[in-house]
Amino acid sequence: MVTSVKVRAPSSTANLGPGFDVFGLALDAFHDEITLTKKPWRGVRILTADDIPKDPQQNTAGLVIKSMKQKFKIKSGIEMRIKKGVPAGFGMGSSAASAAAAALACNRLFNLKLDNKTLVKYAGIGEKASAGTIHYDNVAASLLGGFVVVKTKPFDVIRLEPPKDLVLCVAIPKLKVPKKKTKVSRAVIPKTVKLSDLTENLANAANIVSGFLLKDSDLIGRSIQDVIVEPARKHLIPGFSRVKNNALDAGALGVTISGAGPSVIAFCKKSQNVKKVAKSMEKGFSSAKIDCETIICKPSIGPKIRV
Repeated sequence: MVTSVKVRAPSSTANLGPGFDVFGLALDAFHDEITLTKKPWRGVRILTADDIPKDPQQNTAGLVIKSMKQKFKIKSGIEMRIKKGVPAGFGMGSSAASAAAAALACNRLFNLKLDNKTLVKYAGIGEKASAGTIHYDNVAASLLGGFVVVKTKPFDVIRLEPPKDLVLCVAIPKLKVPKKKTKVSRAVIPKTVKLSDLTENLANAANIVSGFLLKDSDLIGRSIQDVIVEPARKHLIPGFSRVKNNALDAGALGVTISGAGPSVIAFCKKSQNVKKVAKSMEKGFSSAKIDCETIICKPSIGPKIRV
């Protein structure tokens, strides 16, 4: 009988430019680890050494577990140990990694036999704790790995395998980010947009999906162009335009804000000088007097479960 389950879920990037709240890509850069253990007492208890809420109602993973516990009438107490590896508030899907790991661990620990779509739905509930709203792009990527396309009405999730030569360079600026950063960055997005801008973003989004289907990194890269959300958010990231232009000049195929930022992500191929791209992004941030860490990584195949 299984009494404890450990799940390690990857970081992710959302939107990929024009795919706001629809696209996600799992990244083998950072990971969150969650261990769930059955206990004789009732309720949910969170143990963590990290600076995150220990109240299950305020914690992304805690919200997921509470929702699943209630829905499936789980009487057992649950102790949850959270080990954060994904930097919180930097557009790398930190809250989503914990939420995805929690949903998978609960499914395995209590043998719920839920399908992927249902698991993504439960993981999405956790995003309420950090973003104020439920959204699924990051959690779907963390939970399923690879590239994901999410549709909410009716709900659907499609996973595609990334091209083998796709490499990502993520520049993470050393900035102070507000506690509810995702909520702040969602507030600056325009409520209405021009039809011509919508059409342009739609064409680019369609080409990104085509790029993943055709395993064409060049097509993906040159389609990473967003004329709606990126222009509205870039003022929140000091030096963004210089970082982006530097990376493109250094050979990056495409560059955009990673999720809600402030990290910036460049899409490259293995055959390129990705270290040169990384250095150019560092110089871009230093022009705004900001230090940054650059991570070169590949898409992640998804979480690892240990019983």
